[in-house]
Amino acid sequence: MGEVRKPKLTDVIEIQALLDSAATAGQVLPRKLPELYENVRDFYVYVDESGVGGCGALHIDMIDLAEVRSLVVRDDLRGRGIGERILAALVDEARRLEIARVYALTRVDRFFMRNGFQVVDRQELPYKVFKDCTRCRLFPGCDEIAVAIDLLPTAPQTGA
Repeated sequence: MGEVRKPKLTDVIEIQALLDSAATAGQVLPRKLPELYENVRDFYVYVDESGVGGCGALHIDMIDLAEVRSLVVRDDLRGRGIGERILAALVDEARRLEIARVYALTRVDRFFMRNGFQVVDRQELPYKVFKDCTRCRLFPGCDEIAVAIDLLPTAPQTGA
Protein backbone atom coordinates (compact mmCIF):
# COMPACT_ATOMS: atom_id res chain seq x y z
CA MET A 1 0.00 0.00 0.00
CA GLY A 2 1.31 3.41 -0.91
CA GLU A 3 1.41 6.62 1.07
CA VAL A 4 0.04 10.14 0.72
CA ARG A 5 2.73 12.72 1.38
CA LYS A 6 4.14 16.05 0.29
CA PRO A 7 6.07 15.60 -2.97
CA LYS A 8 9.81 15.68 -3.47
CA LEU A 9 11.17 17.78 -6.31
CA THR A 10 12.10 14.51 -8.00
CA ASP A 11 8.36 13.66 -8.15
CA VAL A 12 7.46 16.69 -10.28
CA ILE A 13 8.14 15.02 -13.65
CA GLU A 14 5.78 12.18 -12.70
CA ILE A 15 3.17 14.68 -11.45
CA GLN A 16 3.33 16.44 -14.81
CA ALA A 17 2.95 13.15 -16.71
CA LEU A 18 -0.10 12.28 -14.62
CA LEU A 19 -1.62 15.73 -15.17
CA ASP A 20 -0.79 15.70 -18.90
CA SER A 21 -2.65 12.43 -19.31
CA ALA A 22 -5.68 13.75 -17.41
CA ALA A 23 -5.57 17.07 -19.30
CA THR A 24 -5.56 15.23 -22.64
CA ALA A 25 -8.74 13.48 -21.48
CA GLY A 26 -10.23 16.88 -20.53
CA GLN A 27 -10.31 16.09 -16.82
CA VAL A 28 -8.03 18.89 -15.56
CA LEU A 29 -6.27 21.94 -16.89
CA PRO A 30 -2.74 21.34 -18.19
CA ARG A 31 0.12 22.58 -16.03
CA LYS A 32 3.52 23.56 -17.39
CA LEU A 33 6.63 22.18 -15.71
CA PRO A 34 7.86 25.56 -14.37
CA GLU A 35 4.41 26.16 -12.83
CA LEU A 36 4.56 22.77 -11.11
CA TYR A 37 7.99 23.48 -9.62
CA GLU A 38 6.81 26.92 -8.45
CA ASN A 39 3.74 25.39 -6.79
CA VAL A 40 5.09 22.02 -5.66
CA ARG A 41 4.41 22.93 -2.02
CA ASP A 42 0.69 23.13 -2.83
CA PHE A 43 0.63 19.43 -3.72
CA TYR A 44 0.18 16.11 -2.01
CA VAL A 45 0.98 12.92 -3.89
CA TYR A 46 0.09 9.28 -3.55
CA VAL A 47 3.21 7.19 -4.09
CA ASP A 48 3.53 3.42 -4.30
CA GLU A 49 6.11 1.00 -5.66
CA SER A 50 5.24 2.15 -9.21
CA GLY A 51 5.85 5.83 -8.44
CA VAL A 52 3.40 8.72 -8.31
CA GLY A 53 -0.11 7.33 -8.67
CA GLY A 54 -2.11 10.38 -7.69
CA CYS A 55 -1.84 14.04 -6.87
CA GLY A 56 -3.81 17.06 -5.81
CA ALA A 57 -3.08 20.64 -4.86
CA LEU A 58 -4.47 23.14 -2.37
CA HIS A 59 -4.07 26.55 -3.97
CA ILE A 60 -4.62 29.43 -1.56
CA ASP A 61 -6.58 32.27 -3.14
CA MET A 62 -7.16 34.54 -0.16
CA ILE A 63 -7.01 34.47 3.65
CA ASP A 64 -10.31 32.61 3.83
CA LEU A 65 -10.47 30.76 0.50
CA ALA A 66 -8.52 27.96 -1.17
CA GLU A 67 -9.07 25.76 -4.20
CA VAL A 68 -8.55 22.05 -4.66
CA ARG A 69 -7.02 21.70 -8.11
CA SER A 70 -5.20 19.12 -10.21
CA LEU A 71 -6.73 16.19 -8.29
CA VAL A 72 -5.94 13.10 -10.36
CA VAL A 73 -5.53 9.39 -9.68
CA ARG A 74 -3.85 7.06 -12.15
CA ASP A 75 -6.41 4.95 -14.05
CA ASP A 76 -5.24 1.60 -12.65
CA LEU A 77 -5.62 2.89 -9.07
CA ARG A 78 -9.12 4.37 -9.31
CA GLY A 79 -11.79 3.05 -7.00
CA ARG A 80 -9.35 2.29 -4.17
CA GLY A 81 -9.95 5.39 -2.03
CA ILE A 82 -6.76 7.14 -3.12
CA GLY A 83 -8.56 10.27 -4.32
CA GLU A 84 -10.32 10.46 -0.97
CA ARG A 85 -7.01 10.15 0.87
CA ILE A 86 -5.44 12.94 -1.18
CA LEU A 87 -8.52 15.16 -0.75
CA ALA A 88 -8.50 14.51 3.02
CA ALA A 89 -4.84 15.60 3.20
CA LEU A 90 -5.67 18.80 1.31
CA VAL A 91 -8.67 19.60 3.52
CA ASP A 92 -6.65 18.81 6.67
CA GLU A 93 -4.00 21.27 5.53
CA ALA A 94 -6.68 23.91 4.94
CA ARG A 95 -7.95 23.33 8.49
CA ARG A 96 -4.43 23.69 9.91
CA LEU A 97 -4.08 26.96 8.01
CA GLU A 98 -7.51 28.06 9.32
CA ILE A 99 -8.92 28.57 5.84
CA ALA A 100 -12.67 29.04 6.11
CA ARG A 101 -13.75 27.67 2.73
CA VAL A 102 -12.29 25.21 0.25
CA TYR A 103 -13.80 24.85 -3.20
CA ALA A 104 -13.26 23.05 -6.49
CA LEU A 105 -14.58 23.32 -10.02
CA THR A 106 -15.27 19.80 -11.21
CA ARG A 107 -17.17 17.51 -13.53
CA VAL A 108 -17.32 14.81 -10.84
CA ASP A 109 -19.30 16.61 -8.15
CA ARG A 110 -20.49 13.27 -6.69
CA PHE A 111 -16.92 12.51 -5.56
CA PHE A 112 -16.68 15.81 -3.70
CA MET A 113 -20.20 15.51 -2.27
CA ARG A 114 -19.31 12.09 -0.82
CA ASN A 115 -16.47 13.89 0.93
CA GLY A 116 -18.47 16.68 2.59
CA PHE A 117 -18.59 19.29 -0.19
CA GLN A 118 -21.81 20.87 -1.43
CA VAL A 119 -22.71 22.27 -4.82
CA VAL A 120 -22.59 26.08 -4.77
CA ASP A 121 -23.33 28.80 -7.29
CA ARG A 122 -20.16 29.73 -9.17
CA GLN A 123 -21.03 33.38 -8.47
CA GLU A 124 -20.14 32.70 -4.81
CA LEU A 125 -16.53 32.48 -6.02
CA PRO A 126 -16.00 35.87 -7.71
CA TYR A 127 -12.25 35.85 -7.03
CA LYS A 128 -11.84 32.56 -8.93
CA VAL A 129 -14.04 33.65 -11.80
CA PHE A 130 -12.16 36.92 -12.22
CA LYS A 131 -8.66 35.49 -11.74
CA ASP A 132 -8.73 32.18 -13.59
CA CYS A 133 -12.01 31.44 -15.35
CA THR A 134 -11.94 34.42 -17.66
CA ARG A 135 -8.62 33.12 -19.06
CA CYS A 136 -9.96 29.61 -19.72
CA ARG A 137 -10.79 28.55 -23.28
CA LEU A 138 -14.20 27.31 -22.07
CA PHE A 139 -15.24 30.62 -20.49
CA PRO A 140 -18.07 31.59 -20.25
CA GLY A 141 -19.47 28.22 -21.37
CA CYS A 142 -17.77 26.14 -18.68
CA ASP A 143 -19.46 22.85 -17.84
CA GLU A 144 -17.73 22.42 -14.48
CA ILE A 145 -19.73 22.45 -11.26
CA ALA A 146 -18.64 24.55 -8.30
CA VAL A 147 -18.46 22.66 -5.00
CA ALA A 148 -17.32 23.93 -1.61
CA ILE A 149 -16.88 22.90 1.99
CA ASP A 150 -16.99 25.37 4.85
CA LEU A 151 -14.38 24.51 7.47
CA LEU A 152 -14.73 27.34 9.98
CA PRO A 153 -17.90 28.80 11.41
CA THR A 154 -18.67 32.15 9.88
CA ALA A 155 -18.78 35.18 12.15
CA PRO A 156 -22.27 36.55 12.71
CA GLN A 157 -23.05 39.49 10.46
CA THR A 158 -23.52 42.79 12.25
CA GLY A 159 -25.83 45.43 10.92
CA ALA A 160 -23.87 48.51 9.94
